[in-house]
Amino acid sequence: MRQTEKTEENQTSVTEFILVGFSNHPELQVPLFLIFLLVYTITLTGNVLIILITTLDSALQSPMYFFLRNLSSLEICFNLVIVPKMLVNFLTENKTISYSGCAAQMYFFFFFGAAECCLLAAMAYDRYIAICNPLRYPDIMNQRACFQLAGVSWFSGFPVSTVQTTWIFSLPFCGPNIVDHFFCDSPPVLELACADTHMFEIEALTATVLFIMLPFLLILLTYVRIITTILKMPSAEGRHKAFSTCSAHLVVVTLFYGTATSTYFRPKSTYTPDTKKILSLSYTVITPMLNPIIYSLRNKEVKGALKRTLGRRIFVHQK
Repeated sequence: MRQTEKTEENQTSVTEFILVGFSNHPELQVPLFLIFLLVYTITLTGNVLIILITTLDSALQSPMYFFLRNLSSLEICFNLVIVPKMLVNFLTENKTISYSGCAAQMYFFFFFGAAECCLLAAMAYDRYIAICNPLRYPDIMNQRACFQLAGVSWFSGFPVSTVQTTWIFSLPFCGPNIVDHFFCDSPPVLELACADTHMFEIEALTATVLFIMLPFLLILLTYVRIITTILKMPSAEGRHKAFSTCSAHLVVVTLFYGTATSTYFRPKSTYTPDTKKILSLSYTVITPMLNPIIYSLRNKEVKGALKRTLGRRIFVHQK
């Protein structure tokens, strides 16, 4: 299989990459395939259920569930970018990905990752208005505002993915072509560039601050206000009810940002390659599986809707 080709300048140019993944543990390939196939199935099933339930159940038509539906859609897309190729690589010796395939995978990874950061901030804003300004909540979080916030969140992935991916793949890759990761993430791919990447690293840090840390700071500020408001409530029942409406979102934010910041804000030499892969698995594979579980277990309305939906299906089936 051809891996390189000669350019007019008689230099060697990479035409495909090899994703190492977890191949340094050959005895674990089949068990890992089965584990991640199960995780992938649970992720798709859980998020599709959330989308269906929040769409079909009349009791779940509030802005909170509109954003939850968008989050589940993002999680499905995020998984589709990474997991199918990873599963195939567990069972085949040929672990290559084409140059254009690697660029496409990185593009959509950035796109959906940045969109999720902004969507989590929009969800925090929704909870802030619901708890801190409940009387004006229906007016502020009307249908138009919800669509605008969701649209901005989805569109936010476009500039960061376009700039980052275009810049990385405008660099020359002269070989080797071995990516020590299970997908085409920017740090391991950037290590293969045969050019000075200092300027790109500055640009990447700037983009990371804008599209990861800025939404995170907005989330922190909203939760400071939310917690302050909750603590001022006179009744314990009111405090419990208010906190229960945002606890699931808070858990999801902690999981997503905790692992993502550990991966991208640590010095290069802090973690071994295997540790970086495990951290990446946390926010690319594990968190999308846990999100629908968290929202289902910690939300009585979702659990009630699920029971009603399943109950109707069983009743119809029995008839």
